[in-house]
Amino acid sequence: MTVKPLDGIRVADFSWFGAGPIAGQALATYGAEVVRVESSKRLDSLRVGQPFKLDDEGKPISSYNVSGYFNNFNAGKLSFTLDMNTPKGKELAHRLVVESDVFLTNFTPRVVDRWELGYEQLKQINPRIIAAYAPMQGMEGPHRDFLGFGAVLTPVTGISHLSGFPHRPPIGVGTNYPDYVVNPGHTVTAILAALRYRNRTGKGQMVELPQVESVVNILGTSLLNYLANGVNEGRIGNRHPAAAPHGAFRCADDPTSLGSEDRWVAIACRTDVQWQALCDAFGHSAMATDTKYATLADRKANEDQLEAMVGEWVRELRAEDVAVLLQSRGVPAGVVQNSQDILDKDEHMKARGYYQYLDHSETGRSAYDGPGARLSLTPAGHRAPAPLLGEHTFEVCERVLGLDPDEIGELVAAGILA
Repeated sequence: MTVKPLDGIRVADFSWFGAGPIAGQALATYGAEVVRVESSKRLDSLRVGQPFKLDDEGKPISSYNVSGYFNNFNAGKLSFTLDMNTPKGKELAHRLVVESDVFLTNFTPRVVDRWELGYEQLKQINPRIIAAYAPMQGMEGPHRDFLGFGAVLTPVTGISHLSGFPHRPPIGVGTNYPDYVVNPGHTVTAILAALRYRNRTGKGQMVELPQVESVVNILGTSLLNYLANGVNEGRIGNRHPAAAPHGAFRCADDPTSLGSEDRWVAIACRTDVQWQALCDAFGHSAMATDTKYATLADRKANEDQLEAMVGEWVRELRAEDVAVLLQSRGVPAGVVQNSQDILDKDEHMKARGYYQYLDHSETGRSAYDGPGARLSLTPAGHRAPAPLLGEHTFEVCERVLGLDPDEIGELVAAGILA
């Protein structure tokens, strides 16, 4: 049997939506047993979030178990349905914490308080618990009970201000990027650090990750530019101060591209040598020494005309052909890939075997994101597809909480379990 680095670690996952469950997903991928606590009365909205599995007639299947959004972020977890708004439900939640190594939530402090899951309460029943809290604004402060997710964090942290074109309103980054990468990544790192400390000392501790503070990390040099120079950077579209051309250019349409036929190629010339190679590639060598474009400063001064000209050069060509042509000449270029490209066409992704295909009882064979990092001695991966709602409630009650069948039956009858 393959040993995974987090084998033997149990996580009581009281999170929902994106940032919390994705952190739990990473821990599960590397071997932790993650018990996802859910409610059948108030579902995680991702369970009813598109895209859904379609039936034979092309219509969405009506089920709480067929959301690709939810399933991709919860593979390998155990689904335990519990009514936390009852005294007995809170008692069972505490029993789960006693039997766990890590507690995880991204609910607001108001909900944490109502459910009696604060760190001072949890450490009384399990001094070794690593209790990770990831509310949007932190456990304390005037905005402690503000709630939101990635689409809220991108504007309030300044990302949206930097995203888009200067003559248009801010557009953000097109996805709930903080939920997928920044916050779960920071949360997992902090949990692992706390676990290492516990291994050395036997002491558990609280991990607090205010999502807004986690996300401002990615503003990088824009904050330093303001601090050092008083410059408040704005939107520059696809352009870059140290490169020209630097952007995405429309190529010939591809009728085999599902959903949208338009195709684009990203090009970035950082040096005059790369600019000359680009001009040579398209048979316009004279443009490399044209006084309007010969140097980076020249190209930046005439960037609108430059981009229009490059756009004309590639307009009737396949994006893939443009990328190969420029790459062969040392010019940074790549196809602006869509989901179909990543899953079906990208030969590198296929060769690496990044996506893990799992058989789910309601969605059939589906692709799941693989581990973000590979360990040579303790490889990671999903042990099972995403759980059905409440699929493991009885198992968790018996194996983890030590309840007998009669007790479980009584709890189901009372509506505390589902």
